Amino acid sequence: MRSKRDHQKPHSSQQVLNFDSILLYAKTFEAILQIMAKDIYHFAARTALEKEGWVITNDPLFITFKEVNLEIDLGAERLIAAERNEERIAVEIKSFLGKSAISEFHTALGQYLNYRAALTELQPERQLYLGIPSDAYHSFFQLSFTKDALKTHQIALIVYNPALEVIETWQKN
Repeated sequence: MRSKRDHQKPHSSQQVLNFDSILLYAKTFEAILQIMAKDIYHFAARTALEKEGWVITNDPLFITFKEVNLEIDLGAERLIAAERNEERIAVEIKSFLGKSAISEFHTALGQYLNYRAALTELQPERQLYLGIPSDAYHSFFQLSFTKDALKTHQIALIVYNPALEVIETWQKN
C-alpha cells in the first residue's frame, strides 16, 4: 500500500532530473572530456619535441602584437652544434577531436596566419609550425582541399603520434 508520502512532490531542496538537466550534464561531461583530451595531446606533442632535443622555453608563448595578446601553445629552442646557433620554433598544437574537422581546420588556419604575422614582425628568427596528430594527418590532411590550402598558405606542419609521444613528420610547404 502506498503512503501519502509517495504521492507528494519533492521538496524544493530535492533535485528532479528531467531530460533537459540530463542533457546539460552530458554536454558538460563531454566538454570536460574534450578539455582533458586536448591537455593529453598538448603534453604528447611537448614530450615528442623534448625527445628530439628541443628545450621548451615557453608553455605557452605569449606575444602582444598591435594591441592584441596572442598565446601560441609552445615556444622551443634547440642548439645547432655545427653552427653554435639556436634554432627557434613556435608550435600551435591541435587535436582535431571535434565533430567537424573542417571547422577545426578553419580555426587552426586563422590562428596560424595571425601568429605567423606576429612572429614575422616580432621574432622573425622563430619558425611557426602547426602541430597535428598523426590520425588527422593520415585522414583529413590527405584530402586535396586540405593539401591545397596548406600549400597556398605555406603552412609548416609537425605531425605527432600522441600514443607514442613522437614526431612522425616535419613538413614545410
